[in-house]
Amino acid sequence: NAMAAVRDVEIDPEGTFKYILVRLQRPGGGEQRDIVRGTGAAEFHNHIFEKVNPEMEKLGYECKCLGGGKIEHNSKDKKIRVFGLSTGYGKADHSVTVEILKKEYTDYEIIWSDDKK
Repeated sequence: NAMAAVRDVEIDPEGTFKYILVRLQRPGGGEQRDIVRGTGAAEFHNHIFEKVNPEMEKLGYECKCLGGGKIEHNSKDKKIRVFGLSTGYGKADHSVTVEILKKEYTDYEIIWSDDKK
């Protein structure tokens, strides 16, 4: 199905950047799932949402941003840290984000905190 074709995680391979947690849902309820999207190309969190939302609408999903924060991705040491918040969307539940990241980055140490920096 189309939902399975959507990747759980799309983040930059290196660096510290903004991320958002997005809930995909079929109109009228039914199946839903949460995905993580983050990139250093986005100056603001809504830039990420404005890119992902039309992509998902084409596949027939409604998108809701559940919040945001930052991801620090160190591919050399295989570590990811999730922290911070989005001014516009509020703080994502970083513990949920970590669980999603663990599915993709199985051999990484992944932690989160409510630290701003």
